[in-house]
Amino acid sequence: MRLATKADLGANPGNVQLRLDEAANWAALAERIEAVGEKSSPVNAQRAGWLVGQGTPRVAQEANPGRWVANWPKLRLNPRQRQAVTQALASEALFLWGPPGTGKTDVVAHIVEGSYRQGLNVLFLAPTKVAVDQALERICDLLAREERFGEGLVQRAGEIELPSLRSRYGEQLDPSRIAARLMHDIDAALSTATARVKEARGAVALHDTVTDLEAAISDATTAHANAVTAETNANGAILKAEAKAAPLRLKISKVGQPTGIFADRKAAKLRELQAALGEETGKLSAAKQALGSAQRTKREAVGTLTSSRAALPAAHAAAAGVPPRVNLVLTITACQQEIDTLSERRRRIQDDIRSQCRVLGATVAKAVQSRKLLDRIDVVVIDEAGMVNLPSAWFAAGLAGKRLVVAGDFRQLPAVIKGEGDRKASTAERSHSREWAARDAFHAAGLVGPSGAVRQDPRLVALDTQYRMRKAICAVVNDVAYPDSPLKTGRDDNSRLPFAPLIDAPVILVDTSGKCIRSTTRDAHKSNVVHEAVIHELTRGLQYEKVLPGRKWQDVPEGERATDRLGVIAPYRNQVKALKGSLAYRFGEDYEGLVDTVHRFQGSQRPVMVVDTVAGAGRDPGFFYSGLGLSSSTCRLLNVALSRAQDHLVVVADVAFLRRHLPPGSEALAMLDHLQAHAQTISADQLIPVRGAEELAELSDEELSRPAFFDQSEVPRAVTWDIERAVRGIELYSAFIDQGPVTRWASLLGARAAQGVNVTVFTRPPEEQKEAAAEARHKLRVDQLRAAGCRVEFRDRMHEKVLILDDAVLWHGSKNLLANAGPTDIMMRITDPDSCTRVRRLMDSSRLEKPAWNPRRTEAAKAVPAQPKPGERPAPGVVLNGRLYLNVPFHEKDEAKQQLKAKWDGKLWHVDAATVTREQAARWLPQG
Repeated sequence: MRLATKADLGANPGNVQLRLDEAANWAALAERIEAVGEKSSPVNAQRAGWLVGQGTPRVAQEANPGRWVANWPKLRLNPRQRQAVTQALASEALFLWGPPGTGKTDVVAHIVEGSYRQGLNVLFLAPTKVAVDQALERICDLLAREERFGEGLVQRAGEIELPSLRSRYGEQLDPSRIAARLMHDIDAALSTATARVKEARGAVALHDTVTDLEAAISDATTAHANAVTAETNANGAILKAEAKAAPLRLKISKVGQPTGIFADRKAAKLRELQAALGEETGKLSAAKQALGSAQRTKREAVGTLTSSRAALPAAHAAAAGVPPRVNLVLTITACQQEIDTLSERRRRIQDDIRSQCRVLGATVAKAVQSRKLLDRIDVVVIDEAGMVNLPSAWFAAGLAGKRLVVAGDFRQLPAVIKGEGDRKASTAERSHSREWAARDAFHAAGLVGPSGAVRQDPRLVALDTQYRMRKAICAVVNDVAYPDSPLKTGRDDNSRLPFAPLIDAPVILVDTSGKCIRSTTRDAHKSNVVHEAVIHELTRGLQYEKVLPGRKWQDVPEGERATDRLGVIAPYRNQVKALKGSLAYRFGEDYEGLVDTVHRFQGSQRPVMVVDTVAGAGRDPGFFYSGLGLSSSTCRLLNVALSRAQDHLVVVADVAFLRRHLPPGSEALAMLDHLQAHAQTISADQLIPVRGAEELAELSDEELSRPAFFDQSEVPRAVTWDIERAVRGIELYSAFIDQGPVTRWASLLGARAAQGVNVTVFTRPPEEQKEAAAEARHKLRVDQLRAAGCRVEFRDRMHEKVLILDDAVLWHGSKNLLANAGPTDIMMRITDPDSCTRVRRLMDSSRLEKPAWNPRRTEAAKAVPAQPKPGERPAPGVVLNGRLYLNVPFHEKDEAKQQLKAKWDGKLWHVDAATVTREQAARWLPQG
């Protein structure tokens, strides 16, 4: 197998054939794959090869799974689930196919549990944070009683997103919180040890005080005795010195002054006597000093003896009951060692936490970007593998030291990639994108055939019983996504919600055929105000029947909140955004969370699921419905959308529109076939009331705000009622205008304009009329409207039949209010500012598109480019070998295929020149 390079993976900004929204992840992945084979690389290429069908990994069955999985005999696992666990615990590689509701997460959790008990370190990976968290919560349930679970036995790399996991196990999973808790525990232990040292040192001080006092008394007693002796000796020395000094003084006085003949002899005698006297005087002085010192020592000793003897009883009392000093010293030594150990552990706590981890959960992107996740990885489990691009899955598989488990459903959401549809990519780049990024692990391993059918293989265990959906819902899912391997239903067929007549069947089809706004604008299929109104009425009805809480309900218990019971899936973000805003506006902010795209609902489930197909206008239903086959994105997206429902599935669809545009054999068509044959079918007007004009004045504000249909015979009077109450502005869109209706409406519109209301009429320009006489009549009617005070604006090729009043009331349908001819079906009235804004934006966008017919373009289309030279690519407009070559932008390719049966030869689009004229193909031919 050739490894992907940076260029292959789109790390270079100029090479975008394999680019996810997070380009940094692709760059990191490219670097990791390029490093495979180097000593520093953690990837084992042999085990990574198992993911793409290389090698023959060992496949076996664990004979005694009860050794590794707690309560194995009592577990509520069906035979296929047990087979998956036993095979995983004895094999080198397992591919687990888990369709929706089949208990895949439980099976994966038991595989992780068993692998852990086998002494293996497990790296659990999934493409999204929520998918990681959902599996980790189940894994924690199984391992929470394990020793050291609270110290990081199971950890989450990255932020926890699932609230229930965060609240239940966040303290034990999050390394930062584990560190904070362990640091708190260490700091508490340090504080305790320090306090014990302080206490012991205080007790030692008590012992030392007694010892010091006793020593002071002993020393003072000795000093006092020595001082008495010294005093006696000093007194004796003083007496002796004085006794010797007195005679010497007398003799000196008798010698007198040395004069006369014997002066020298007298002087010598005098010096001798004075020297002797000086010696005795020194002895006397020293004796007096010794006496003074002895007396001071004696006084100090007396003082010390007095104070120490006075303090000793209290010191003895304080030290009474205190452990022996030697024990206290041992305690201080032990506590100090503990303090040193705890301080070192505090410094190394992050490394210690990682070393404690035996099961680590992370996103695939985190695994790709992290240099080191676990000290040793024995088992890699890749969950939701169908959503993981193949290079990332290949890299992750190569991290496994001993075992690889790949779990998921290749008929649910695929990886989000852009390479295959990138208009700037070459044919080779697109091919490489399909080979590397568009395929999932199951296809790459050879477990799924080209048609999307599963192949029997010992590496694969397929779960075949689902426990989420009622049987009728499962039947829809089987027809769409599992016709070759139908799922069995393992749950009862009773709804777990209170009985509600509005949803008294497990599967309901709300058919909006003939009710949706007709438009040919490019994005018209991405939003649908009629479907929006239907969903509002479904929500309102479920509120009325107490299935959903009302706006003013307080303290709604968990399990009974709106988002606990109802979900709404729409394939296009335009409709999701519209529904979020309007539901919150009408029912309260809690209802905004009901709606999201298919991708955002992956992994979730709700008792009631509304699938809004949206498409009801435009040239085609859009990309969501363009795929064919069990491996197509259409099949996968529909599968996820439909299988989120537990008890009730409601599909809102413009059946007629979809049947006109869906390709034969498509999975979307299979869904419609099943629904029309088996579902309880109701029309939109069974949910949205059909009213008469006279009712408007009698309705409450709440009822007046509800969407409503009006029969063509009621429309003029009902519209008149609204026009008469307009305050700021009236916008009337009528593609065609005729004399009679213009005359009738001009008087009313003119009267409102005269009262200060801005009145604007939008219609087609006169030159779009087929005949000169018709063009002249059109101009006269325009002049009549302007004369009445209306502003008239022209819009090329417009088809919309809309009335907007005060940016708050919207009328739309198939009736041209200013025309006699044309469809005269019912019209719909909606009171919603957001709907007015969106419809106006939709109609504005139609002005930006190329006209379908233009005389100048037709003339230009007749100019045929020169024939290409040999080896040159033919230019658009050239006819070569019976082919007329076109210039078709990427976003218009589906339209060209549908309208002209255009084909792609790898370089250019072309049509059969014998059956398609230049005028028919003018839109995609060069001009000027």
